Amino acid sequence: MYRDLREFIDQVDQLGALRRIHSADPYHEIGGITEVGAGMAECPALLFDDIKGYPKGFRIFTNATVSPQRAALALGLDPTLRPIDALRAWMDKRQNMREIAPCVVKDAAFLENTAQGADVNVLKLPAPYWHPKDGGAYIGSGSLVVMGDPDDGWVNASIYRVQVHGRDKVTIQFDHQGRHGAIISRKFWDKGKPCPVAVVNGQDPALFIAGFEYLPAGQSEYQFAGAIKGEPIDIFPGPVTGLPIPAYAESVLEGFLLPVSETTLLEGPFGEFTGYYASEKRPCPVMDVKAVHHRNDPILLGSPPLKPPRFHFGLPFRAASIWSNLIAVGVTDVVGVWQHVAQLMTVVSLKQRYAGHVKRAALIAAANSYMGRLIVVVDDDVDPSNLADVMWAVTTRCEPSESVDIVRNAWSSGLDPRIPPQLREAGVTSHSKMIIDACRPFAWADKFPATTALSQDEARVIEDKWGAYLRGNHTNET
Repeated sequence: MYRDLREFIDQVDQLGALRRIHSADPYHEIGGITEVGAGMAECPALLFDDIKGYPKGFRIFTNATVSPQRAALALGLDPTLRPIDALRAWMDKRQNMREIAPCVVKDAAFLENTAQGADVNVLKLPAPYWHPKDGGAYIGSGSLVVMGDPDDGWVNASIYRVQVHGRDKVTIQFDHQGRHGAIISRKFWDKGKPCPVAVVNGQDPALFIAGFEYLPAGQSEYQFAGAIKGEPIDIFPGPVTGLPIPAYAESVLEGFLLPVSETTLLEGPFGEFTGYYASEKRPCPVMDVKAVHHRNDPILLGSPPLKPPRFHFGLPFRAASIWSNLIAVGVTDVVGVWQHVAQLMTVVSLKQRYAGHVKRAALIAAANSYMGRLIVVVDDDVDPSNLADVMWAVTTRCEPSESVDIVRNAWSSGLDPRIPPQLREAGVTSHSKMIIDACRPFAWADKFPATTALSQDEARVIEDKWGAYLRGNHTNET
């Protein structure tokens, strides 16, 4: 498996999924190219070099895991698996993973270049303006923020956005005060101390995944990433903070998060995964950067939120959780769960066994679909990961006057752009969800017209035998 981000990029290149871009401008252009590329059918990963205003070799890597193929590669799965099969393989792996403790090593690649004190200059590292109306340059859109709990020593390494404000100042935004990073920083501030922190840029994809996976307090992202890779994550104590830092990180900012009672800076706005802005500038904790470390020719892992259906990870982890929930409560014959439109639409595929089977699955999926307004249930002959297949079922098996239900006052978020301003100001974060039954009516399913299409198993047989020819990898000439 890949050792670091560089080896992952090499593997992506071997798949033919990497595109190299030269001379792009970090002011909106790199973000724009990233968005357009993520929306293309081939959805290539992008490696930017010769970036305007920066030395050659200071690079940015985007769209790293936005395709199912590269998401599978990052998880150590077969990248040739069909998307729904890759998600099923991840569920199996996730259930049987054993966490592996990190390994403290004697040297670190990120210390190839170090600046401290008056020599600190965060502006030396590329930090794009990702979206047209962003409030500033963001070095942290896919970066790990590492903190240690002062009470028990637990180390948290999660993804938080980081905006650049000057040579030695950045802000770290916790989207709500229940985040582990916010809780840890408050513990230091309550003791009258700044919070030691390291911002890790250009970590390997397993660490990126661990950073956005919602692990419970006390659980180590480093151990989780090690479980994904099947080997320990190499770490090295930061020279300034002593925090354990991934040894093969591309660049690192070390310093202290200052108490908000002493100082803040206005942060944002920043484009959200919904494809909208959710807030204006607002006060944010400030990191006093005491050291900047980086490898030779460092690479920033950029993962800006993009307009749906683009999403930072090509396999929907929340769909896997819903799938597991359905199984756990005894809903049988679920053959797949997927989420589209950046997890705002959930699709469940099942083999109907009894009247009410569809509604039971739909209500459970609705209760666990964060921000999602649409829940669709389809028969087992429909691939839930194929939106065209799903819409075929919706337009031919759903009778709107009979097959649609509305669930009101359901789980959403302050990021929801459809919540009216007066309700948002009152703190309302709920909405309604539409359940669409796109299955053959159970009462007369045996009389429903037969489909002309191949079954999913029959399609797999064809793909296994002829897929290489259809993709142009082989010819059938004699």
